[in-house]
Formats: sequence, structure tokens, C-alpha cells
Amino acid sequence: MITLGIESSCDETSVAILEDQKIVVNHIYSQVEHTSFGGVVPEIASRAHLEKIDRLTLSALKESSLTLRDIDLIAVTDSPGLAGALLVGVSFAMGIHNGWGIPITGVNHLEGHIFSAMLENPQLQFPFLAMVVSGGHTAIYKILDTGNYTCLGQTVDDAAGEAFDKVGKLLGFEYPAGRSIEQEAAISPEDTGITFPVARVSGGPFDFSFSGLKTAVKYYLAGKDSTFIKENRPAICKAFQKAVIDSLLGRLSEASRKTGIREVALVGGVACNGALRQEMKKIFGERAYFPRPGLCTDNAAMIAMAGYKRKEKNLTHFPRMEPSRGL
Repeated sequence: MITLGIESSCDETSVAILEDQKIVVNHIYSQVEHTSFGGVVPEIASRAHLEKIDRLTLSALKESSLTLRDIDLIAVTDSPGLAGALLVGVSFAMGIHNGWGIPITGVNHLEGHIFSAMLENPQLQFPFLAMVVSGGHTAIYKILDTGNYTCLGQTVDDAAGEAFDKVGKLLGFEYPAGRSIEQEAAISPEDTGITFPVARVSGGPFDFSFSGLKTAVKYYLAGKDSTFIKENRPAICKAFQKAVIDSLLGRLSEASRKTGIREVALVGGVACNGALRQEMKKIFGERAYFPRPGLCTDNAAMIAMAGYKRKEKNLTHFPRMEPSRGL
């Protein structure tokens, strides 16, 4: 089966083609326009999607030597995300659906991230735990089968990726700051003498909180001059990153013990973090699964994969544009 995937939920425009579960092509345009604003500007994101989505689709078809007549299913992100950004992708997909009569399904963006772990890890089977960690989401899901998901815990305030960006701004990094913090932390000595707290959340045993960590870094920096911050930035980054990793893997380990599910997948943009992957491997060994970094960020291959899995189970649904809908 040939699946055309379309992703436009935030600031990446992406079009992919899958043959069954194999990636044929996966084109991604990352919008650098938002860097100077310190975050994603919805109107700019929507306009950039409009400018790129048709060209990316034509390029994907050309590279794969396919035409729209060869497409068996269109899978498009319809929730959650920025309303205007989602509208571009859904409208474009609907145009192809109506013009060519190709079956179509909406896909939840978080579901796409979860299935990204299966794109190059066919040995990953149900059931498993998926920890989705990105700029907008931090949650642990129990995945029993396609369409059968239970949220075990989630952030009660900031997402982990959001905390990286906010702390990065305090330290003078450009948006997005996750990679810069990771690189700085990597050159820090092992014993920095700096520690930041890992929050315990009263709402649920697997919930997260990162706003207090961000505030702790802010107060720590408030009493330091620019010279101190510059000289100790690697150590500060290392301590902050360690607190995030300890929080994430502490909750995931607890969830694995409580549910008895040993296989775990780390997905989402923050799953690119090498230190997080390394620590997860120490805890879970060969039971830990990750997409390669290029498949961690928003991309259409994961949306196509989720659509393909839904088609297998006869769980496709007409795109329904729900920007605030969870999984």
C-alpha cells in the first residue's frame, strides 16, 4: 500500500510517501523564520506552509517516481496543533482527496510520534510504553494496540522542550535552544557542584512539572554577573539537563514497574537528546527504542505510518480539525 503523509501542525512542513511501512521519501521544510521571534508565530507558520506544501508534494512524487494515481491512502495531521497551520495541511489533503478520489484519514500528531518508533524498529511490538517529549507535549502512554492508548501521566505545566527553550533564553541561546544546551552540557566537567530540583507532582505518580525547574534556574542566574554565567554556562546546562532527564526517566521507570510493560519508546523532538538516550539505554537496555534523530522532529513519515496502521485495523476517520484535542 502506498501512503501519502502530510504534516503541518506547527512550524515544519512535511510530505512523505511510504510503501507499506518503508519510507520511500520524507521531505521536511523547517521554518527558520521564527528564530528571531524566540518562538513560533502562528501567522508566519501558516503562510510558510502555504508557500511550501504543494512544492514539497510535487518533489516527493517526482523523487519516488510516483503519481497521485499510485497513492492508496492520504494521511494528514488533523489534531492537535496551531489552527491555521493544521488548516493548510488538511485543506491541501482534502483537495487531493476530492480531486482524485483517494481515501483519506486524519491522524493525531501525538499518535504519529508514537508510531515513529516503529518506522525503523520492526521488532517493537505491542504492548509498549511511549514517552512523548517535545516542545509542546510531555506524557507517558500505554500502547496496547493501534487506537488503544491510555495516558498514564503528563506535564501539569511546561513541556520538557518548552523548559529547554525558556532556560536557553535565560542563558542567551537562540530559539530553539535544546541542541545548544546539549552541546554546552557535553563539555562540562562531570562534577559541577551545581544541582537543580526534580519536582514531585501530587496529582499523579507519573505526572511531570518543569516550571519550578525553570524558575530555579532563573533565581540561580539572578544573583550572578554575566562573566560568571559565561564561564559556568556548560555546568549550568549540564545540571539543568540532568534534572530534566532524571524527571523523565524516573517517571518512565515507575510506569514500567507498575504496568509490567518492559518495552519503552522515546519519541518527540527532545528524543534527539543524546544524553537522554544514553541514560535510557542504561536503564532499559535493548528494551529501549528510539526513532533516528531525523524522525524525532515533526515529519510526515510518522503521520503516514500512523495512517497505514489505522488502515490495517479499519480505524480510519475523516479529518476533523481539532487543534486542542489530545490523544
